[in-house]
Amino acid sequence: MTQSRTVRVGVVGAGANTRARHLPGLLALEDVEVVAVCNRTANSSRRVAAEFQIPRVHGDWRDLVTSADVDAVVIGTWPNMHRELTIAALEAGKHVLCEARMAMNSSEARDMLEASRRNPHLIAQLVPSPLSFTVDATIQRMVASSDLGSILAVDIAFRTGHFLDLTTPLDWRKDKSLSGNNVIALGIWYETLMRWIGRASSVTAMSFTGPEAENESPSMRLPDHLEVLAHMENGALARIQMSDVSGLDPANMATIYGADATLQFRDNTLHFGKKGDHSLYELEVPVSERSSWRVEEEFIAAIRDNEPFTLTDFETGVAYMEFTDAVWRSIESGCSVQIPSNDQLNN
Repeated sequence: MTQSRTVRVGVVGAGANTRARHLPGLLALEDVEVVAVCNRTANSSRRVAAEFQIPRVHGDWRDLVTSADVDAVVIGTWPNMHRELTIAALEAGKHVLCEARMAMNSSEARDMLEASRRNPHLIAQLVPSPLSFTVDATIQRMVASSDLGSILAVDIAFRTGHFLDLTTPLDWRKDKSLSGNNVIALGIWYETLMRWIGRASSVTAMSFTGPEAENESPSMRLPDHLEVLAHMENGALARIQMSDVSGLDPANMATIYGADATLQFRDNTLHFGKKGDHSLYELEVPVSERSSWRVEEEFIAAIRDNEPFTLTDFETGVAYMEFTDAVWRSIESGCSVQIPSNDQLNN
């Protein structure tokens, strides 16, 4: 534990989220120093170091994670490097905060989980899905109470509003060699769904993938549109749509249909209506139930043993990767696919 001294952090992978969230969040904390950075190129590493006044640049991430003056490693790379980096950092005795989309697939995610279990004295945290911080507690309370009645169905829609575009270079989020089985925001939304109503027991999925662009190798491109039907462990049926070909029709919402009422999350607000109402109305979220981004603060507090982090542990990451893999198997087989239960995942 690192309770009474400065926590020294090294960063491997300083992409957009790391520069927008993790570095400012860490540097705002008392007695936290970011002492080293390693990005994809020497030039980009130097630019990040200059922007955030980081004293040391590494050309090889292995040197950073084994440095004696690094207590914790923030991993902001693409998913293709998460497994190797996480295991190396944990085995070197470093606490780990790893970016979301835990790994390329569930096998890699389980390897990361096992490494964390071999080092239980170290903090192993994933960057959580931030979509619903302000409403999670309210939704959880309403689902657990009698406000909605029995949960019958859930409908999730994530549409970018884009038209199919094969003229621009393939983004890493669409490149299977870099993102693995992670399609658009599937795992991020499933993590959110798990917070609200629990896990799925089986999935049936179909997808559409546009033609490959001129410089793409075969099977490199991830699906551009995905439809998933999931049986939830609580008996509800969930429909999840992920679309990057929804031209002029953006949407980012989730609706929970209960026997007695409907609850919808859209535009970062809640909307509610019960039997007898003519439409949904905006529901005020109590101030006491609103949360916000505390990822870096929770990470450092957990290292100091001041408070446990609440989001997101490696077990949850494995669960969303198991779901993601099941979706892939369903697409490939054309069949419904069972998902391992929590007990099976822990055995």
